Amino acid sequence: MQSYEFDIKSLTFENIKKIRKYLKKLIEVGGSDLHVKANSIIRARVHGDIVPFSGEVISKEDALTLAKELLRSRFKELVENKDVDLVYIYDDNIRFRVNIFFQIDGVSAVFRTIPVKIKSIEELQLPKAIHKLSQIPRGLVLVTGVTGSGKSTTLAAIIDEINSSRREHIITIEDPVEFVHKDKNCVINQRSLGQDTISFSRALRAALREDPDIILVGEMRDLETIEMALHAAETGHLVFSTLHTLDVKETINRIISMFPAEEQNRIRVVLASVLEAVVSQRLIKKKDGGRIAAVEMMFRTKRIETLIETGREIEITSAVEEGTIYGMQTFDQALLDLYKRGLIDEEEALNNATSRSDMRLKIEGFADKTADIRGTTISRDDSDVIDLKI
Repeated sequence: MQSYEFDIKSLTFENIKKIRKYLKKLIEVGGSDLHVKANSIIRARVHGDIVPFSGEVISKEDALTLAKELLRSRFKELVENKDVDLVYIYDDNIRFRVNIFFQIDGVSAVFRTIPVKIKSIEELQLPKAIHKLSQIPRGLVLVTGVTGSGKSTTLAAIIDEINSSRREHIITIEDPVEFVHKDKNCVINQRSLGQDTISFSRALRAALREDPDIILVGEMRDLETIEMALHAAETGHLVFSTLHTLDVKETINRIISMFPAEEQNRIRVVLASVLEAVVSQRLIKKKDGGRIAAVEMMFRTKRIETLIETGREIEITSAVEEGTIYGMQTFDQALLDLYKRGLIDEEEALNNATSRSDMRLKIEGFADKTADIRGTTISRDDSDVIDLKI
């Protein structure tokens, strides 16, 4: 096997200088990810689409050298594990989460933008009901969605609101630490996987001995971490975490199915008693450019608790749809709201709906009501007729 040992002093860092130009361009156009691949041109994800950023092909040798420049003494970790995560600091205002990995043509790297400034719930245009999550005293709160759906950004906004409004001890366990929180009213200890701890489960176990009020687990990846998170929530802590699931129903099913069959009834009872909320989100293209989160939200009620405990997950979507008084909403309700507010167009609402035909009927129903209102006249008296305009 080829030796990957090298002298750090021999590096010129010319490849990083070149990549920084593309990172600057990514920031300027509002992109989220930069893709650097050996034997290919540089591409970026801008408003959800992958677009070419240059006609220049990055050679296999330059891609390997870039990995050495970024990782330096950690390069051995890439060789041994075949992929590695790190945070690259571009300047005082912008950082990037980077994953470097081997692929068939050599080395690739993906840079994900992490703004240093933590946006508020309002700035992210999230539903007002999200504020309720910063007021929950204890239990389990899950933020779910596919990779790149803004889970970390939403969690950062919630933690920042807690940091400003409560006096608590917050511990975060992340891979790697993305948003850096400064102590405000809370004391916040942030631990990065690999750098500050060996594993999520080990750090979570240790956290219970560190006088925490709130624990953020970057991702519930394995059975041990899930069990520790449930235990932490059971013992009076507020636990935030993420899962790569599409909606509320799938989230609950995923957690329960992770356990052996003989344990699942017990886990249903535990989950029903500690699961305070699930927020599932997808980023949708806006009419005027950029993206906005369509958010499905479930909050614990007696009905939700009973459905989880008795294994009737199939009824949860209906319970969420009917629970608007508690701040709940399904994806389709969220999409319809974004459409009514003029933030997304009809095709985007239809493409992202759970049922395209059902969404079309709802949109047509809204359009018909709007037309009826526009054509309505109100008679105040025989001489005073006002044509309503909206």
